[in-house]
Amino acid sequence: MPDYSELRQNLSTLESLERELNLKQLQINRLLNITQAINNNVSADGLFNMYRSFLSWEIGVKKMALYFKEEEDWPCATSIGVEEVLLKMDIRDILPRYTRLNNLEATEHPLLKQFEVVIPVRHKDDPIAYVFIGGFEADDDMYSKVQFITAITNVIAVAIENKRLFKKQLEQEGLKREMELASEIQRMLIPKSLPSTDAYEFSSIYKPQLGIGGDYFDFVEFEDGKIVFAVGDVSGKGIGAALLMANFQANFQTLINKRSSLEDFVRDLNQSVHLITKGDRFITFFVAEYEVGSGKIKYINAGHNPPVLVSDGKLQLLTSGCTLLGPFEKLPFIESGEAKIGAESVILSYTDGLTDLANDAGENFDEAHLFELARQNFHLSANAFSDRLMREIRQFKGQQAYPDDITILTCKIYDKPS
Repeated sequence: MPDYSELRQNLSTLESLERELNLKQLQINRLLNITQAINNNVSADGLFNMYRSFLSWEIGVKKMALYFKEEEDWPCATSIGVEEVLLKMDIRDILPRYTRLNNLEATEHPLLKQFEVVIPVRHKDDPIAYVFIGGFEADDDMYSKVQFITAITNVIAVAIENKRLFKKQLEQEGLKREMELASEIQRMLIPKSLPSTDAYEFSSIYKPQLGIGGDYFDFVEFEDGKIVFAVGDVSGKGIGAALLMANFQANFQTLINKRSSLEDFVRDLNQSVHLITKGDRFITFFVAEYEVGSGKIKYINAGHNPPVLVSDGKLQLLTSGCTLLGPFEKLPFIESGEAKIGAESVILSYTDGLTDLANDAGENFDEAHLFELARQNFHLSANAFSDRLMREIRQFKGQQAYPDDITILTCKIYDKPS
């Protein structure tokens, strides 16, 4: 006689196996769906939604919280069955203690005691996600569920981390292209060729630290025999300083051609800088005007490193002027200075990046060193002087990097009285 009890037991076992097989097949299908979504470049939010749905419906997870790294923060990306007020708790200091899968036992933390297991996800040895799981039933195959959750969490987390890294790479490449373009544009604003005549000649050294910066020099030759040359240094570095420098260059070229007095020219420049920066940034600036054959130079120093004039071996610092350009809508005081040009003279104007240079011993390329170099080499042509100075800079700094933008403008004057 057939043993119906045994048949019923076998049938029940088969049905249980079939349900388990169907569940596994459903889980595999969902895993394939998630993989396909990753390949189709579904957004991070879309992947988080698929992850939550998968854990809730296919795995039967009652409580879950997935924390995903964003810069230095660890926000909860998605959750199941946990109160919002708990999810807002800051657990950044707690997360590092979990370096591998852990059972959460005997914790009194109001958030963590909602869960039974924490699964950390690492990418190249760095933690990128933590998923907390809880609410298992007594008859759950907890081991199998945790294994599958670990696998799917790793797939999701690594995919999103790769998205983040790829986006960051694109942003960096875009920024690099923008910086290269900005550097190219800025170099277009800096004079490419400098004049060389029987009466005067110019030479320059221009080294923006980041490929783009706030140092500036310029010159203008007028038909009546006057020349104007200038050096400036915008506060700050990078694109912000470069943008202000570009604006300053445009104003310089516009205002200098009004042919007003040097004092009025500097006052107008100050107002243009203040209008743009509202006093939040400033520019140190030196401008000089020389009429060929006059034997005199007129200048204004607006808070800049004093240029050095070496004439017939004698050294003079050009300090007269006013305060920085930009902080005040109207300059509180201004005075122009004058200097006598001998038969052979050199005027060395520079930005503070030069004297900020340090050597391997931590010593600075100080002004005394620079002035002595100018006194000993004033007889050289402008280009030869710049070459001599550049060799001295390289020898002095050794393997040390340039700490700031460096601009040096050398003006050699062969005075020929009218």
